Amino acid sequence: QVQLVETGGGLVQAGDSLTLSCAAAGRTFGSIAMGWFRQAPGKEREFVARISSSGHITDYADSVKGRFTISRDNAKNTVYLQMNSLKPWDTAIYFCTAAEFGRVSAIATENAYWGQGTQVTVSS
Repeated sequence: QVQLVETGGGLVQAGDSLTLSCAAAGRTFGSIAMGWFRQAPGKEREFVARISSSGHITDYADSVKGRFTISRDNAKNTVYLQMNSLKPWDTAIYFCTAAEFGRVSAIATENAYWGQGTQVTVSS
């Protein structure tokens, strides 16, 4: 079992930056891959970014590439999502996910562990 808690959401203006954090517990953090998804009202949960257990390999959705950065601090059992140049269409609930084996899947239903989510609202 992996427990995940996201923090850092809020209301910002277009062009602003925001950093989300996800604290993990229940497994050796350095052995689990982590990722971020988001879900806007009326839409399916979509992949945003993922990072390997070592932190050496990252992957991003095309819609956020160049604006968002995923990172992790294994000493703090925390993964981050730095979001720059935010757009109104980035508005969503952002969820943290984890994979005990291999990497986080880009398909939401294939990932077993989820946090409760944190709301990000970007006003125009």
